[in-house]
Amino acid sequence: MAPEGSACKEVESYPAVADYAIATRKPESNSMTTKSSFGFVGKHGIQSNNGVYELLECPVCKNLMYPPIHQCPNGHTLCLNCKNRVHNCCPSCRYDLGNIRCLALERFAESLELPCKYHSLGCHEILPYYSKLKHEQHCRFRPYNCPYAGSDCSITGDIPTLIAHLKDDHKVDMHDGCTFNHRYVKLNPHEVENATWMLTVFKCFGKQFCLHFEAFQMGMAPVYMAFLRFMGDDSEAKKFSYCLEVGANGRKLTWQGIPRSIRDSHRKVRDSQDGLVIQRNLALYFSGGDRLELKLRITGRIWKEA
Repeated sequence: MAPEGSACKEVESYPAVADYAIATRKPESNSMTTKSSFGFVGKHGIQSNNGVYELLECPVCKNLMYPPIHQCPNGHTLCLNCKNRVHNCCPSCRYDLGNIRCLALERFAESLELPCKYHSLGCHEILPYYSKLKHEQHCRFRPYNCPYAGSDCSITGDIPTLIAHLKDDHKVDMHDGCTFNHRYVKLNPHEVENATWMLTVFKCFGKQFCLHFEAFQMGMAPVYMAFLRFMGDDSEAKKFSYCLEVGANGRKLTWQGIPRSIRDSHRKVRDSQDGLVIQRNLALYFSGGDRLELKLRITGRIWKEA
C-alpha cells in the first residue's frame, strides 16, 4: 500500500535526449583497481543486462541523474530539474514528492565509471560518473555546429559532414587555395539590417576555413566586417594566421590575425570585432563613384605558422 500523501494531476513525459555507456569499479584487491563492464551502453546498440541504466535514468527527461537525486515516498526517483518541471508531483504514482533525497542511489552512482557520450565519434575516455559532464563540455570529439550564419541552422556533425551540408544545403562556394580576392557589391548600402552577405569555404593546408563578410549595426553606426573561422578546434586554429586587405583611391585598410575556431559562434566572433572592420563612410569612399552603391574588393591569404 502506498504511503499517505496527496495525489496530483498526470504529468507529461519528455523524449530522451541523451544516453551513455556505463561501467563500474570492482573492489580494490592488492592495492590495484580493476574495471569491468556492467554490460550496457544506454540505447545506442548495446543492451542493458542488469537494469543499472534504468535505475539512473530520470523517468521524465530520460537523462542520467546527478545529485541531488530526489525520490517520492514510494521510492520513485527523478532529477532536480524535472522535480521542478513536474511541480513537485511524482510522475510515476502522482504523490507529492516532498524533499526526500535518494542518498543510496547517489552513492551507488559515485562508484561507477562510464565512457564519454561521444564514444561513437572516437572518444575512448572512461570517466568517473560525476566527472563525465565536465569532460563532455570540452571533449574534442563533440560535434561542431553548422558555421553558416545566414539562418538558424541546427545541423551538427564532424567536419566532413558539415562540409557536405554547407555545399549541398546552403549552396556555399568552395575553393581550393590559400589566397582569395572577393568583390562584394550592394546596390543600396544604407540598408544594413544585420544582413549576412557571404560565406565562402577555402581548403588550404588540408584544412577548411570559412571567410565571412557581412553588414551589421554597431551601436548606431552601420559597419562592414570580414573575418576568418577555422573548421576545427582552437588548438589547431592557432597554428594558422591570415591577413585581409581592402582599399582604393591610394588608401588601404589591413587586418592580420589568427582564425577563430567554429567552436566560437559566428555572433561571438562578430561582436568581439575580431576581424577587418570597415566603417560605412570609409567603405563608400573605397567604393568610389557617387556613393550610391557599395563595391568592396577584399583580398587576403592564409599561412601556417612555423
